[in-house]
This record gives sequence, C-alpha cells and structure tokens, in this order.
Amino acid sequence: MAEVPVAEVVNAESVNADVANAEVVNDAASTSATSATSSSSASVQLSNGLTCEVPSDSPLGKLLKSNRTWIGPSAKKRLSILRNAKSIAIVGASPNAARASYFVGTYLLQSSDYRVYFVNPNADEILGQKAYPDLASLPEVPDIVDVFRKGSDIPSVIDDVLAIGAKTVWVQLGIWNQDAAMYGESKGLTVVMDRCIKIEHARFHGGLHLLGFDTGQITARKTIR
Repeated sequence: MAEVPVAEVVNAESVNADVANAEVVNDAASTSATSATSSSSASVQLSNGLTCEVPSDSPLGKLLKSNRTWIGPSAKKRLSILRNAKSIAIVGASPNAARASYFVGTYLLQSSDYRVYFVNPNADEILGQKAYPDLASLPEVPDIVDVFRKGSDIPSVIDDVLAIGAKTVWVQLGIWNQDAAMYGESKGLTVVMDRCIKIEHARFHGGLHLLGFDTGQITARKTIR
C-alpha cells in the first residue's frame, strides 16, 4: 500500500474524520522504546485506503496517541446549533484582554446578534457587561454554554448546565475530556468539544481570515447572525 507523507493538512474536517476512523499501529521502534523520541512515528490507515507515517511528536501524532474515540456533532449539526441559538453564556470568561475567552467574547458581541453572558465569580464586569458568579445566576437559560475551563473541570460544568436546563455545552479549542463528553451526551446534552465557537461561527459566516480574524468581507452567503 502506498506511503503518503504528511506535508500539510488541507481539509481539517476530512482529516478529523479520517483520524476518527483510523487504525493506528505503532512501528516496532516506537513500541519497543521505553520513551518516545523525535524519530518515532505511527502508521495511519485512512478511510480512503491509503496509509501515511505521522511523527509521534507532531500535533496529529499526539492526537492519535490520545486514542480519542468520541466523535462530536458534524459540521452540519454545528451549523444548526449556531443558527438556532439566541443566547450564549461563556463560563470561565476573563477580563484579561490577553486571554482567549476575552477575544471570543469580543467577537460574539461585535459580530453576532447573540445575547452574551459572562460567568466568572471573580469578576464584576467583562467587556462592559455584568459578570455573573455562576450559571444559576443568569437572567435566562442560555442556548449554548461555551466553556473555558481545564479538562478536569468539565464534568462539574456539565452538572451545572444540567441543573439550569441548558441543552448545549460547547467546550473550547484545546480542551478535551472524552469521559465528560460521553457523560453529557448520556444526560441528553448536545456536546461540542475542542472547537472554537468564534472560528466555527466565522467559518460558517464566510468571514474567517487565515489568522482567525473577522475580515469584514462582503458576501452573498446567508449569514447565521
């Protein structure tokens, strides 16, 4: 079977699908070694029948080694989630302009019509809006709870989401807790994990720049808000 070097990821959505269905077999050098080295690699069989070698210390290699088996909502489903939502609560929102949650909050306030709520027990105000100590203190049940908390905190956040009756938990890019995702789904929640809500909204909206900024591009596409 042909060996295909990995030069770059052109289509993240299709690669994620391939990775989710991939059978990963560590090479002999990797399995016999007591610790990973920069030269170790994994052989990946993609759904199209081709195989490729992935360096174990690369982002994709680390993803493969994490043995992720849970697969969240498809792109079509994520679009539906964003299109149908009218309110978003950001748990773990920060008043620090250098934090990702601040950047996402700024984008949602400026580039969408969502009602945005900030949840942080240690802040009184974020981006000129009142900050709430917890989800139970919000004036309404948000359609989406966007989470900026470490992976080990996600189960407790899911319990808080269930307690207020919200339906969707969106865990931000770089945060992963597979057991929590499965737990949330078992309780009837829609769970999105390891995806940036700003990037997803901008991508579907048609204004995603290479660096992740809203380009302000005029488009004939129907906006989602």
